[in-house]
Amino acid sequence: MLSGEIIRVAPGSLAEELELAAGDKILAVNGQELRDIIDLSFAFAEEEIELLVEHEDGEREVLAFDKDYDEELGAEFASAVFDGIRSCGNRCYFCFVDQVPPGMRQSLSVKDDDYRMSFLYGNFVTLTNMREKDFQRIERYHLSPLFVSVHTMNPALRAAMLNTRRAAEIANHLDRLEAADIEYHAQVVLCPGLNDGKELDRTVEELMVRRPHALSLAIVPVGLTRFREGCYPLQMFDREGAAAVIRQIEVWQRRAREETGRSFVYLGDEFYFLAGLPVPPVEEYDGFPQLDNGIGLARSFIEEWQNALRQLPASKGYERPLRLVILSGTSVVPLFEKLMAELSVPGLHVDCLGVENDYFGRSVNVSGLLTGEDMLHALVALPVAPHGVIVPECALRTGENLLLDDMTFEAFRRAVPHLRVETAQGGRDLARALLDWEHYRGVADDETTYMWQSNAAYTKPRKEEKERME
Repeated sequence: MLSGEIIRVAPGSLAEELELAAGDKILAVNGQELRDIIDLSFAFAEEEIELLVEHEDGEREVLAFDKDYDEELGAEFASAVFDGIRSCGNRCYFCFVDQVPPGMRQSLSVKDDDYRMSFLYGNFVTLTNMREKDFQRIERYHLSPLFVSVHTMNPALRAAMLNTRRAAEIANHLDRLEAADIEYHAQVVLCPGLNDGKELDRTVEELMVRRPHALSLAIVPVGLTRFREGCYPLQMFDREGAAAVIRQIEVWQRRAREETGRSFVYLGDEFYFLAGLPVPPVEEYDGFPQLDNGIGLARSFIEEWQNALRQLPASKGYERPLRLVILSGTSVVPLFEKLMAELSVPGLHVDCLGVENDYFGRSVNVSGLLTGEDMLHALVALPVAPHGVIVPECALRTGENLLLDDMTFEAFRRAVPHLRVETAQGGRDLARALLDWEHYRGVADDETTYMWQSNAAYTKPRKEEKERME
């Protein structure tokens, strides 16, 4: 029997009242077995509950109780899916997992193509690994919105790029989602010479016709590492190519804004960095619908930074000279340098150090793929030792103080014992660090534990949805 293992119980919660504890497993709710927290959340929406629990010692117990409709269990689980994440069977031309070197942590080698992770956490799915019962479950629970890897609306080209005949059914799959009133965000990984140019125009046009169910379209450039043995030959965008894509998409954005007031299609920050052009103003991102996909991260960072400088107490400066180094991927160094040039804090000197990614290859220039080893090499090579170092928190694995090469953050700190090392997650964190380094503290061990919530609000069915399902 599948089960969800509890790893934490919230103080004062229903779970604590029921004397549930870490290590206990939820097997069923009102006789319904559970595949994931989606099942748990919908089943737990009843007011009369029978909870089948297996305790850490193996003993099973049925807990019967009444609760309010909206009352949550208040437990956190080790995984959102109790039957394991569904992996992808495709061999996409551009798949980043196929470019990960051996010896990296196991999570980097997981090809996630699970619609549940798409609904819960915004992971992208191709829909090619979906079965009939998966579509039926999406329809029954109205799991919306989803995040769909489209890449191209040309059926033959998509089948080739994803290396599966089922990929050619993209229009039919989207039709089915729309018939069930399921909304979705779409993504294109743009590969020069394949799905760009006229093919990109076709994709944008066909997806725009699918509004309002198609909520947004993100276009990100293909990323290539030096570990591409046996992979389809691809090339990256250069400065001229990136600028051409920006001009092409600006035409569609203007048209979309004229029609609906929203841009609909958005480019990854890398295009602007490559072209040496400023990122669009905040209003053109329409609330950042695909921020976790890297769409508008730079603009969001700038807005957060500027707001923080307006809201935080002004710094009195430092009595003793303070030299800090901000580590980042090479692509964002110009942005950081521009922000630092506008910052005036007496006694503070800031260096923006772009770390060359020797681990994955120097064409990989984003902060989120930096390794501890490369960052340490960059620090050792500095001509003048700083007093402190700021590491991008996105370089740490979500939920753990662990860098991509399995170096713990504490091990990183021990490797530079003469330096104080802190992390910064966004513009506000960075502003706080620079204005008040003495009191600033970045990520702490007890703050990085990120676990699956048992009853996330977005899986709680509204009463009208529950009545419709019944």
